Amino acid sequence: MGRGAPARRRARLRHGAGHPEDCRGGATCELVSDTARDILKIAVVERHHATGNIGLGLVQGFGLQEGAFASSVAHDAHNIVVVGTNDEDMLVAVQTVIDMQGGLSVVKGGQVVEALPLSIAGLMSPLPIQQVAEKVASLERALARMGATSGHSFMSLSFLALSVIPSLKLTDRGLVDVDKFQFVPLQE
Repeated sequence: MGRGAPARRRARLRHGAGHPEDCRGGATCELVSDTARDILKIAVVERHHATGNIGLGLVQGFGLQEGAFASSVAHDAHNIVVVGTNDEDMLVAVQTVIDMQGGLSVVKGGQVVEALPLSIAGLMSPLPIQQVAEKVASLERALARMGATSGHSFMSLSFLALSVIPSLKLTDRGLVDVDKFQFVPLQE
């Protein structure tokens, strides 16, 4: 995917470890975010069958400088997808979505900044559309205060797990090269 204008970059998955130079010679490496290079950790957490599956990867293009955000709207499987600058905020964001039985969350410094419960299958709200739209706008403003540049971060997030459109997508089972129809290791 192309990058577009700097203020509205599109998020795209990356292949490789957070710091590949530290992962040579078969060393085990931890995936870490690098906000200076706009590389963030992403995870997809399976939420339907208690498999415990969690797919991990790296994503670029959100611009987030602190915190994390999560959503249960993640096409097509609608697992929980989370992007963040640190594991602690990512965990709180995911747990918030779980506690709401689906929804959107924004977390900074271990605290929930904004959240929108989506109590109907984790995808829809019983609230009037105007209230939902205002809440989504509030979530996006919170992300902008944390450095996000897209203005549509939750929409972008929802498509990063859609493993039927090109090219690299993340599922709860790992990174998928959709063009080759195969899983891709994060490290080679």
